[in-house]
Order: sequence, then C-alpha cells, then structure tokens
Amino acid sequence: MTTHPYVGIWVTDRHELLPGGRYDEGRGNRQSAYQGRYEVVGTHIEYWDDTGFTADGDFTDENTLHHGGMILRRQ
Repeated sequence: MTTHPYVGIWVTDRHELLPGGRYDEGRGNRQSAYQGRYEVVGTHIEYWDDTGFTADGDFTDENTLHHGGMILRRQ
C-alpha cells in the first residue's frame, strides 16, 4: 500500500491511521479500544476491525475526517 496524505493521528478521542493500512483507535480511558485495517480510495475510507466490525468515513479536506457521526481533526 502506498502511503497517502491522510496517515497520521486524528482526534476526538484518538484515532491513528498507521502506514501500511492499519489503524488504532482509543475510546475514553481505553488506549487501543479498536484495531484493524483500513483502505483509502480518493477521499473515502473503509475500516475492518479485527473483531469483524466495519465502518467508513470521508475526508472533507486534508485536516477533517467525518467518521461514525464524529468529526475528527488532524493532530
């Protein structure tokens, strides 16, 4: 997978898009509540959690991600 411009940390809680197509998401006091893989096509992102949960989102610009009813900003 080629590194894309969205790799980095996105915050409401902590939502980290790692190089190589993996992500790590914290919720509340749980540092790594969700982990899995992701794929970005254009400005759309698809998630596949290691537990089987799926989600998606859209980047509205290079610093804003709309995901699961949340608006995350690049840290």
